[in-house]
Amino acid sequence: MPHQQRSAYNFATRSRLGRAHSDGQDTHWSLRTVLPCFTFILPEMKLLRVFSLAVLFAVSLGAQTANSKPDPPASTVQMLLPSHGSTLLGIFYLAAGAGPHPTAIILHGFPGFEQNLDIAQALRADGWNALAMHYRGSWGVKGDFSFQHAAEDADAEVRFLLDPANAQKYHVDPRHIILIGHSMGGFMAASAAAHNPQIIGAVLISAWNIGDDYDSHRHVGAKPPSIANEAKSLESDGNLVPLAGTTGEALAKEIRDHKHDLNLNNLAPAIASRPVFIITANEGLAPADHALAEALRKAGDTHVTERHWDTDHSYSDKRAELIQAILNWTQSDLR
Repeated sequence: MPHQQRSAYNFATRSRLGRAHSDGQDTHWSLRTVLPCFTFILPEMKLLRVFSLAVLFAVSLGAQTANSKPDPPASTVQMLLPSHGSTLLGIFYLAAGAGPHPTAIILHGFPGFEQNLDIAQALRADGWNALAMHYRGSWGVKGDFSFQHAAEDADAEVRFLLDPANAQKYHVDPRHIILIGHSMGGFMAASAAAHNPQIIGAVLISAWNIGDDYDSHRHVGAKPPSIANEAKSLESDGNLVPLAGTTGEALAKEIRDHKHDLNLNNLAPAIASRPVFIITANEGLAPADHALAEALRKAGDTHVTERHWDTDHSYSDKRAELIQAILNWTQSDLR
């Protein structure tokens, strides 16, 4: 094609895209109408390069948006957890977000009418996972109930959370696991902390020093300590109704025969390296729990916190204060 015809063809083609002018050598066009803030003139190839980069950026941004997943919301999972040939039943409150999240194991008392699930819900709202299970032989879980079995089940719950596959599945931070136990669960929390050094702290709410029962006369009062009197106390208030494979006499004998292993104070040296929050009420457990605090301090624990409320064993009129105190403790003593 002659030079004059090529110039005319290029001019016509470019004129359809934008304004053009001739400098006598070649034809150029202006981008003023496309990008008003610019007053410079871009050659055609630079325009195509900018346009291509813009398209690639838009496509990449769209792909990232399409592939990104929103953080999971808070959820509640019905749990089946293996322990010594049985399957523990319970519930796992999972915090919102991808995590990993600090996680609390909440251990109920004897037999477990009060489960402290309001504490679990409050912890979840504060970014914690909270696992609450029933022991073997309690509340429909197959197996025989005993204090030894309950302690083994508490250890099984800790091992379950520390398992890498379970930690990943439930967004658990294995470096931030605590134990919260009420009454008999207070002993189980201290026991599991003693057996598992990965636990970073424990909250003991009106903890029952099981092994001290015969010496303290707490259950039998003025009556002489005996298996029969201890058994009668353990059977009161329908305590054995949710339990299987045991009797008041069997549990009373277990306390007598294993009082050293079931004494809270004997666990102090094994848990003294970690923060412990000891909470007491007016039901008669406060002196024994204060003795545990002193045993922990004697063993070198410099992070023992004590709090007492003028209330009953279930903290019936202090639930909000109890929850807030635990939340405050997790935000101060565990850091």
